[in-house]
Formats: sequence, structure tokens, C-alpha cells
Amino acid sequence: MTHTVVVTGGAGFIGKHVVNRLLERGYTVRAVDTEDALQRQKVDHRAELFPADLRDQDAALAALTRADLCIALAARSSGIAFFNQHPAEMLNDNTRIISNTFEAARRRSLKRLVYISSSCVFDHSASPLATEASLPQSPPPPTGYPFSKLLGEFYCRAYTQQFGLPYTIIRPFNVYGPGELPGPRWGDSHVIPDLTAKILSGQYPLEIFGDGYQTRSFTHVQDIAWGIVVAMESPRATGEDFNLGYPYEVTILQLASILWALCKRDEPFQVKSGPTYSTDVRRRAVDISKAHSLLSWEPVIQLADGLRQYVAWLRGRPVLPLPQL
Repeated sequence: MTHTVVVTGGAGFIGKHVVNRLLERGYTVRAVDTEDALQRQKVDHRAELFPADLRDQDAALAALTRADLCIALAARSSGIAFFNQHPAEMLNDNTRIISNTFEAARRRSLKRLVYISSSCVFDHSASPLATEASLPQSPPPPTGYPFSKLLGEFYCRAYTQQFGLPYTIIRPFNVYGPGELPGPRWGDSHVIPDLTAKILSGQYPLEIFGDGYQTRSFTHVQDIAWGIVVAMESPRATGEDFNLGYPYEVTILQLASILWALCKRDEPFQVKSGPTYSTDVRRRAVDISKAHSLLSWEPVIQLADGLRQYVAWLRGRPVLPLPQL
């Protein structure tokens, strides 16, 4: 029997890659997203496209009609500047999306809901190396977007406790890759599209947030999409949470230097430190031993290869405007 899998946020950056993976595996796939997103993005034509604003309960219930499984990716997401400037807006929208999706999953008696959380739930963790066991000892994150992602994890456990809705939690770490465009303003998008756009647009010196010694574990979107599908298919993942990431840290300065070389700029590499935020995490590293042990998952795309692929993809887009302050 072929399962019908609903991917909320199916026209989004990660969602499109997940949809493709599921179709390759022979699933019937329904990509749920806003009408605007479905019109702008090129989602695989083999998927059913279902326009819906999941902030509306009736729309969420309709989106999950005759579904077996749901991968819940839909969320308002952005770079550090945007989510620090719009914390209430992001918290409000994401809370409504989460609440409606879980309630629809319960009412449709789904076999399992795979909730896509975020590495930013660890933003106040005392441990710089994030393991799944770190979270219960971590204070809640400080701003609206990461708190909304943590709230979704509470929904997983509450809906299992009261209604028996099976779940799996996935926490991607700093996802990048083809399909993610830079935003119109500095910090609207994540750091890799943001920096790449600035370099390709001729900015000199290159402007970065803070001193550049913050570390991250950048993970290619294809590795994340595969990990999500592996977790969805594994009975061992039911009721479990998994950190998915590239288990090597790089500083933002190192990242910028690699991108500078890949973009083949003639000038010597030079950066200019811009404003930072008190909520900017100094170090974010990932332990993937649980995902490796239970799911036999680990990333296969090396950072240098993934960045080279991303630069080539972005070069092929229309003329890039320089992100504005």
C-alpha cells in the first residue's frame, strides 16, 4: 500500500527537497503551502499541490484529508536580523500553524507526525555541543522564532500524552544549499545566501555580523531531506528526537573566506564587522550519534563541495541586488 504523505511548507527551501525524496521513494505526496509560494516555486509536478494558509484551522484540516503521514515543515523562518526585529509576528504565526497542524493530525488519525524543529532550541544551552539529552537542561530560547520551534516539541509530547498521536522530532542544524535565495535586506536570509550575495554583488570589504568567531555546523539540504525521510520510515524513530547536522564546526570568518575564494574575487579577503545581537549564539555544534545509531544516518556532502554547488547555483540566478542595511 502506498502511503500519502503531506509535507506542510512543501514549496519551501527544505520542503521541496523533501518532496523530491519522497517521490523518488514512491510515495503519494501532497505539498501544502500558501498559494503564492506554490505559484512562485517549482515543486515537482508529480506531487499534489494544495494551497492553504495553515493559520486557519479549517484549511489545516482540509490539507490533511486522507493522509497517512505528515512532515510538518511549515513555519515563518528567516535570518537573524529579521527574527530579532519581528519576534511577536513570528511567534504568533508559528504558534497558529503548529496548533492547527497538530489538531488536524489528531482529527485525521494520522499514523505519525514528523515535526521539524530547529537547532535554535539550544540557543541558551550551557553545553556548546548539542545532544538530544541537552535540551531538558536548557533554558528556553530568548526570542519568538526559536521559542515557537520549541513550542512545537511540547505539542508533540502533549498530543501523544492525551491523544496518542505518534510523533518524531527532527532538529536540522544550519541548513544550506540550492534553492535558498538571499533576502532583500541584510540578515533577512541565512548567513550563506546572505554572504554569497554580498560577495557576488561586489561588496568590499565584506560585511558580517559581529566579530566572525561564532561557529556553526552547516549541513547540506539534501542530507537533511534524506534524514527526514529516513526518520519518517523508521519505526525506531517513533517518539524520538534527533539532531541532524554536519558534525564539524566552522567560524563565520572561515565560512566567508571559503565563499570569497569560490566566488573568485580579485581583492584580498577583508571583512568589516557590523552590528550584532545579544541573542547571537557564539558556538553551535552538533552531536549526531543518536541519529547514526538509530537511523544509520550521517551527512555525506562535504562543506566545501556543498558551498561550491551553492555558489554555482546562485551565479545562475538573475542579477543579484546587494542586500541593504
